Amino acid sequence: MPPEFKDAYALRSIFTLFGARAEKYDTFLLCEGQLLMLPPASNLRHIKAMTHFMHFAVALNGDKAGQNLQGEDIARLVTAPDLAWVHMRADAKGTRDWIETNLSYLDRPAIDALLADETRPRVSQISKGVLIILRGVNHNEGADPEDMVSIRLWIDENRIISVARRGLTSVGEIRQRILDGSGPDTAGAFIYSLINQLNKGIETFRFKLDEATDILEQQVIEVPDQDQRRPIMERRLETIIFRRYITPQRDEVAHLFHTALDWLTPPDLRHLTESHNTLIRVVEDLDTIRERLQILKDELSSIMGDRLNKNMYILSVFTALFLPLGFLTGLFGVNLGGLPGLEYTDAFWIFSAILVLVVLLQVVLFRILRWF
Repeated sequence: MPPEFKDAYALRSIFTLFGARAEKYDTFLLCEGQLLMLPPASNLRHIKAMTHFMHFAVALNGDKAGQNLQGEDIARLVTAPDLAWVHMRADAKGTRDWIETNLSYLDRPAIDALLADETRPRVSQISKGVLIILRGVNHNEGADPEDMVSIRLWIDENRIISVARRGLTSVGEIRQRILDGSGPDTAGAFIYSLINQLNKGIETFRFKLDEATDILEQQVIEVPDQDQRRPIMERRLETIIFRRYITPQRDEVAHLFHTALDWLTPPDLRHLTESHNTLIRVVEDLDTIRERLQILKDELSSIMGDRLNKNMYILSVFTALFLPLGFLTGLFGVNLGGLPGLEYTDAFWIFSAILVLVVLLQVVLFRILRWF
């Protein structure tokens, strides 16, 4: 493919490039890295608009199982008995029009939920289909993993429509498995496959949080330092945010068990049960990590407080030792007449010996009182 074909656009009259293969076509379109040859009857304006909001479309079963769908095949298979999956950009122009045209039986609240700016995990059965909103770990470059990516889906027995505002690695992995012939071939299998892929990313991030907590605990025990407060607070904040997304997702996956969907088979439900148990375990682990970090923060504060108290105690002891010395030196330094020893040449050495004796007596007294 020529390297200059990088953006989605149409080309006409390039028969010399494709020779006889191009005789039946008058329009060429680059979509998601693939050059499509479209027949003259195709609606070029519709296809060009589609490339701006559609990531990909793929068939899960039927004659085109495991193949990317292009052009008119997308709209045809979405309404056919064969199961097809269409993944689109939630924030692109044309997505709403396409959904309203091809999923006309969905009411406006359902469509608004698919395209909303802010979402939370959700499972809502509508007739023989289900509206599902899930979240996955954010693996996009420069993003925080705990800033999770939302994927919104409409799923029934014959079609899967998904939309997202940001890239999600789980979507690409499932698509690749479908193209390789090892992916899900039913709507129920697709649901638990997607949840399992999302759970893998969730468990990986949970493991990293657990490992980071172990390292922080070791550092606090071996070399406690005031600078360790910040990484402890950062890990705790990540855990809190992550748990805030995972907990409702755990509950919504459980709601799938209570939907009256004929196409969810007993094996599908068993797989969903395992996925739900995984999320339960993750939430419990996050609770444990959060508590460990709080205990670690309290322990570091206690160590720092003990260190400060020890330093203040040492200063207090020195202050107590020099307090009577300051009193005596101040008393004999008033330069008033009548002070004893003014005419005696050894008075200074005698006074110094008295000060040393006072210090020794204080040390003995402090030891008896167990002040140090």
